[in-house]
Amino acid sequence: MAVDLRVVAYNIHSSRDDRDALAAVVRGLEPDVLIMQEGPRRFRWRTKAAALASSFGLVMVAGGQPALGNVILTSLRVRRRDSWEIRFPLKPGRHMRGAAFARCEVGGVSFTLAGSHLSTDDEERPSQAALLRDAVATIDGPVILGADLNDVPGSPSWDLAHQDLVDVGVEGGDTFSCAAPNRRIDTVAVSPSIGVKSYRVERGALTLRASDHFPLVADLVL
Repeated sequence: MAVDLRVVAYNIHSSRDDRDALAAVVRGLEPDVLIMQEGPRRFRWRTKAAALASSFGLVMVAGGQPALGNVILTSLRVRRRDSWEIRFPLKPGRHMRGAAFARCEVGGVSFTLAGSHLSTDDEERPSQAALLRDAVATIDGPVILGADLNDVPGSPSWDLAHQDLVDVGVEGGDTFSCAAPNRRIDTVAVSPSIGVKSYRVERGALTLRASDHFPLVADLVL
């Protein structure tokens, strides 16, 4: 049995930009899964996350404040079976970071979604990447990771986060910033058992108004 799944990974810049453009971008991509970074994480975060999900035509299945702004949304085609979060140790003077996980099913096929956003601090980031790698390693079955790693391919943090996973976007180009793209710091990575039909960095005109990151679009086969 083979099941198609469209996954979008997107740092939405804390919804600081044009929210109508953001909603239009996501709806236009028609994701089955949206793995967000910089989603709602503070006061009334549940209400804000629900409103954001509704604007996208999706539902929230994991994350938010417990995952420090990592949020996983899905279409009604996807069934959530379980969800959990982890938090990375806090370095004094820095933002606390974490990750969100959701065990899901579509078309009778089970898989686990993971989303994370690593530190901008060069000393702190590799240890977070190692903790993320360890958390993914404990999961049974196929895994789909969407993350803003704040680091580039070939760096220790990038390599740690991708350990035992396939980097879907090797040929995809830079993901940040929308104003002057010069780095690939966002990723979609999957277990080797997951097939990849296509991948792109969405660069439509609306993305320039929606966030400071471009969304990543991966069409997968489970």
